[in-house]
Amino acid sequence: MATVSKTLTRSMPSLAPREDLNPYRISQMQFDIAAEYLKLDAGLRQVLRTPKRIMEVAIPIKLDNGQVKVFTGFRVQHNVARGPAKGGMRYHPSVTLDEVKALAAWMAWKTATVNIPFGGGKGGVICDPKRMSKGELERMTRRFTSEILPIIGPDRDIPAPDVYTDSQTMAWIMDTYSMTVGHTALGVVTGKPISLGGSLGRNEATARGCLNVVEEACKIKRINLRGATVVVQGFGNAGSIAARLFLEKKAKIIALSDSRGGVHNPRGLDPLKAQRFKERTGSVVGMPGGARISNEDLLTLKCDILIPAALENAVTLENAEQIQAKIVAEAANGPTTPRADEVLARKNIFLLPDILANAGGVTVSYFEWVQNMYGYKWSEEEVNQKLEATMKRAFADVYETSRKYHVHMRTAAYILAVGRVADATMVRGLFP
Repeated sequence: MATVSKTLTRSMPSLAPREDLNPYRISQMQFDIAAEYLKLDAGLRQVLRTPKRIMEVAIPIKLDNGQVKVFTGFRVQHNVARGPAKGGMRYHPSVTLDEVKALAAWMAWKTATVNIPFGGGKGGVICDPKRMSKGELERMTRRFTSEILPIIGPDRDIPAPDVYTDSQTMAWIMDTYSMTVGHTALGVVTGKPISLGGSLGRNEATARGCLNVVEEACKIKRINLRGATVVVQGFGNAGSIAARLFLEKKAKIIALSDSRGGVHNPRGLDPLKAQRFKERTGSVVGMPGGARISNEDLLTLKCDILIPAALENAVTLENAEQIQAKIVAEAANGPTTPRADEVLARKNIFLLPDILANAGGVTVSYFEWVQNMYGYKWSEEEVNQKLEATMKRAFADVYETSRKYHVHMRTAAYILAVGRVADATMVRGLFP
C-alpha cells in the first residue's frame, strides 16, 4: 500500500482548496474523480451524475392531539441502468433533498461495487421520530407510501430501513402498497420482519459485511484481529452489532458512542452490557466500566480499527490529521470527506469506503428480494455464506483496482462501480 499512498498526491485530480461539506456535492466530486480515471466523455458523465427521478411530497397526518401536521418527504432514484432502484428510508430532523440525492447516488455505486443487479435510490422524511408516537409514525409512513406509490414497486424501486426506520416501518410500507395494488407484494421492500418474508441474517448484514472486509484488510495490513483494538462511533443498529461481532472475533472494543457522547476503556468494553444500558437510559454515556469521552475525541483515539457508524462528515479536514487508526471502515454513509481522504491516504491509513464497507445490508436485501420473488427461504447460515463470498469478492475487486490505478480504496471503488454502471448505460443506449 505504500505505492498507493505515495502516488496518490500526484495522480489524483486536484480538489477545491476549501472543503465543501454538502453531501451531494461531495458525492459528485467523488464521481468526477473516478470519471477522470475512466476517461468518460462529457455526455456520459452528465447522464451518470444526474438523478433520474426526484419526488418531493407533502405528508399531512393527524397527530395524537388531534392537530394536523404536514411533513415533507423525498424519494430519489439516481440510476436504474443495472436494475430497480434500491435504497433506504431515513426519518430524521436534518434530512435534506441534497442529502437524499447524495445517498441515492452512493447507493447506485454501492450496488455496482458488490455487483448486484440494482440501481440506486433513497428516501427520507423530515421529522423527529423520537418525539412521535408509534401511531403517528405509522400514519406518516402509510401516507408517505401512498404519495410515492407510483414510483416504487418490486421491479421499480425497493425501499429498505435506514436511520430511525426498521422492520416495522417496512411492514407498514409493504402493507400499504399491497392493499393499494390489490395483492400481497412481499418484494416491494426489504428489511421486513421474518414473518412477512424478511430474510434471516438481514438485521446483522451491514455489520457482518463490514467485518468481512475488515478481515481482508487486516491481512493486507498484517493485523491480527484477535486482540486488535476497535473504536465504534455510532451505537445504532450497524454500530452495536459490529461491536458485538468484532468482540466475538476476540477483538477489543475500547470505545463506543452515540449521539449524546461516548465511553472509553483501554482495557475493553462489553457491547452487550452497553446495549442493555442504552435500552434502559437512552445512551451509552454513563455506563459502568467506561470513562466519558466526546465523539470528537473518540475519533482520534489510538486504535487498530475505527468504525464510523453514525452520519455524514464525521472525519473531515479538521480532524483527519489526528486520526490514529490503522484501518477506517465506514459502516455509515459518507462519514469521510474528500479532503480527509487525502490526509488519511498520506498517513497510510487503510480506508474501507462506505460503498464497500457497509454494502452488506444491500447485499442481503438483494438476497431477501430474490427469496420473495421466487418463493425461496434460505437458512441464516446460507445467507451469511453468500454474504461473505460477495463481500470478499468485492474487496478483492476494489483492492486490485487500487493497485492497477495506484489510488486509495475509495477512488478504486468508484472507478470499479462507475465503470460498471457506465458499461450498462452505454450498452442500453439512449431512448428514444
